[in-house]
Amino acid sequence: MAESRHHIFHQFSGSDWGGFLKGVEKEGLRVDRDGFIAQTPHPRALGSALTHPAITTDYSESLLELITPVCSSTGAMLDSLRDIHRFVQRHLGDEVFWAASMPCELDGDASIPIAEYGSSNIGRLKHVYRQGLSVRYGRMMQSIAGAHYNLSLPDGFWTHWQSALGDRQSLKDFKSDQYFWLIRNFRRRSWLLMLLFGASPALDASFVADMKHDLSRFNQNTWHGADATSLRMGDLGYHNNAQSSLNICFNELSTYTQTLDRAIHTPWPAYEAIGTRRDGEFIQINTSVLQIENEYYSAVRPKRTTEREEKPIQALETRGVEYIEVRCLDLDPFSPVGVSESQVDFLDLFLLDCLLSDSPRIGDAECERLDDNYKDVVAHGRNLQLALCQGGRGTAVGEAASALLDGLLPLAERLDDWAGDNTYRSALQAQRDKLTSPSLIPSARVTQAMTETGMGHREWVQAMSLQHQQTLREEAFAATSMADFEQISERSLSDQRAMEAADTQPFDEFLAQYLQS
Repeated sequence: MAESRHHIFHQFSGSDWGGFLKGVEKEGLRVDRDGFIAQTPHPRALGSALTHPAITTDYSESLLELITPVCSSTGAMLDSLRDIHRFVQRHLGDEVFWAASMPCELDGDASIPIAEYGSSNIGRLKHVYRQGLSVRYGRMMQSIAGAHYNLSLPDGFWTHWQSALGDRQSLKDFKSDQYFWLIRNFRRRSWLLMLLFGASPALDASFVADMKHDLSRFNQNTWHGADATSLRMGDLGYHNNAQSSLNICFNELSTYTQTLDRAIHTPWPAYEAIGTRRDGEFIQINTSVLQIENEYYSAVRPKRTTEREEKPIQALETRGVEYIEVRCLDLDPFSPVGVSESQVDFLDLFLLDCLLSDSPRIGDAECERLDDNYKDVVAHGRNLQLALCQGGRGTAVGEAASALLDGLLPLAERLDDWAGDNTYRSALQAQRDKLTSPSLIPSARVTQAMTETGMGHREWVQAMSLQHQQTLREEAFAATSMADFEQISERSLSDQRAMEAADTQPFDEFLAQYLQS
């Protein structure tokens, strides 16, 4: 019988291990003091959304995205994220940084301004892509925010791990295979993250003003799912009909890139009917099922840092998988920065166990079961008696979650032994406590807080956002740190101007060349 991967890992020494590399991208809306989406441009003091390394925008001009560098510890990553928040909060004026994933008050698509990135060809491409999202899906779902957690393991670990497994591939191909091993197990277990960290059980009535839905009324301006954990990841959140036709394969890198590439080059009749231009202006990049790779919505992505004008598929095929991006995390509205220390440490433990556990290829039948489990927990996960399909039988979600958490204990103990502390056992216990005391589940905390304060979603999140703003503005922020951020902002504006001055190629030629590459 082959030695288990867990057993092999447990034979490592602390020096063989090397630890985690991590970063986070945290989105959030700018809103006015009345809790309505901001109609103002991206603040100049925050630099260029096109070229700033730490502060940009996502879909909307009002949807900020804050990006940490790669860090070797949870503490360093959260310190970086907090510093970025301190700088941003000091430059929002009377506006507020919305603390929840589901948006503030909206007034239809027209109230959600599409992000602007200037007149360079790259900047225009980013804007046209977002115009394409608007004509394909509408803007409402693009106003939703989340946190993306990026994790990788250092090459020193991969070298030891490859030797221990007796693998003779190139290190690049070995790492890609192993990251997809992790991804397959992530897909089997991601429902657990929605239970433990889903924090969007309610939404503002303006979000569903013209939609059919099966939510319950909480009060005059709030709807909620009685047992929901994450409306953001449900049918009212990220979804579209064209993508339901896709069968993106997460079993290995080659099939993943091939199926994505096929989607980018497969016309979709409804998008062909729209066309790429309206009144002489581009309104989408192309008429395929996907305009670009990033349009595909998934809870996890294999990633590789791209070089200028390089497509994500090209980067992956050329240099292999560099890190994993976990995309299904709601913002934690109780945290001033949207994520917490115990959450990040648990994610590290969870993802490492996905790498170390058996991970056979996922067939079509299993894929469908996994998707059903995920959707069920998103919609009804706070009912811990909800039945998940596991191993051909129904298992209560609370029982299944407890079993998964119990299985993480030996790994938590090993990591803590190497570090000489209690980090991972504490993070694991914090999640176990949610199962023994379901009122600690974030989605339950949100519902309870609204009930106790008598506030709807709009009022409660606005109050939390103002509280976080006051906390961050009152915290000490070194003058040197402020000066560093101001310098980066000014440099980013200068970089954007230089890009625009250097561009001489007409945009339609640039786009045609981009599509052919």
